[in-house]
Amino acid sequence: MTELNANEWDKINALLATDPYKYGLPKREYGSVALASFNIRKLGARKQRSEATWKFLAQVCQHFDLLAVQEIMDDLEGFDRLKELMGSEYGAVVSDITGAFPGEQGLGERLGFIYNRSLIERGNIVSDVSYDRTKLLTTLIEHKEELKDAIVPHLDPKTGEIRKGAKIRLPVFLTFVRQPFCASFRIAGHPGTQPYEFMAVNAHLYFGEGVEDRRQEFDALMEWIMGRVKEEKGSFSSFILLGDLNLDFDDPEQDRPRIEAHIKTFNQAMGKTANINFPFIDVHPKQQQQFRTNARSSETFDQIALFNRDPRFPTYKDNATMGSQLRGPDYGVFNFVELFREALDVPLLEKLTASEKRSFFAKFEHEVSDHLPLWLRLPLPDSEVASSSKQ
Repeated sequence: MTELNANEWDKINALLATDPYKYGLPKREYGSVALASFNIRKLGARKQRSEATWKFLAQVCQHFDLLAVQEIMDDLEGFDRLKELMGSEYGAVVSDITGAFPGEQGLGERLGFIYNRSLIERGNIVSDVSYDRTKLLTTLIEHKEELKDAIVPHLDPKTGEIRKGAKIRLPVFLTFVRQPFCASFRIAGHPGTQPYEFMAVNAHLYFGEGVEDRRQEFDALMEWIMGRVKEEKGSFSSFILLGDLNLDFDDPEQDRPRIEAHIKTFNQAMGKTANINFPFIDVHPKQQQQFRTNARSSETFDQIALFNRDPRFPTYKDNATMGSQLRGPDYGVFNFVELFREALDVPLLEKLTASEKRSFFAKFEHEVSDHLPLWLRLPLPDSEVASSSKQ
């Protein structure tokens, strides 16, 4: 694998310096904050990435005030290096390994938040998102026949044990493959105004082998967040979901209406209680199509979504005017692939052969990431919270 060399990094950094916002990085605008999500592929030992890569990642992440990071490995050396390079004003909180039981094989990784302490204060709550034992037992009992039918074909008839390598597709949701991670945050605004207070949820949902596999975890997480937002006596009336949700979006003409209709059912279920907004489902007013969030520009796996009773947060109705104000609200994606392509004088991707594409992506898909960072800009609070949410 031929990864980016020193000369290529010099070209990339020089081009980025000429116009750091051309490829989608958010500008630093007074009176606003940028929330972001970035699946940094297998973010582990420091030695697995060059120092030039660490500096590039840190430079990118410095544009964000609250960053949800997915695919942090057990070795926190790389995550700590990234935060160190971002500067002393950034704090962090990270989960324990999820997706693998100690001593056993699995898809183990951590989820973390990095936040700008000059603008964002972390609250006292840090937790995994899980379904309790009663909920699990109720599901097992209600769906026992369906579960039995799904499991029995994978059992060894002699021993009764599950065959090695069996791929059991459960018909109902039981638990997350990787538990989502959440932490409370507070964003202060102008003097005399009430701050934003919200729970940030960082998730890397199951990829699965089809739409239904992916939808199980997505729907379960939606149910959990919606249930919390509906709680009138709950600690938080607003939740912000940031992460790699693995939504199937490879054919937007077909997938977008289906996904949008599905998400709208959640808004209908909330009624007047709260609003749910997935801005990256819509086409940004200044774009021709939905943003892609994987490096190969074929999917919108990653999402940022708002669930709130606070009328100051943008609703899905506001998506049509996103980006019309400098302070926001606005949203976007940093397309570092296009930056790399132009800096290295690579032809348009559609003009490359399959072999040429593989060689190009091999330079950075592991070294940098196979996902693009996405962000949402919010204006700082400038008013008190109204008694009812927007509709």
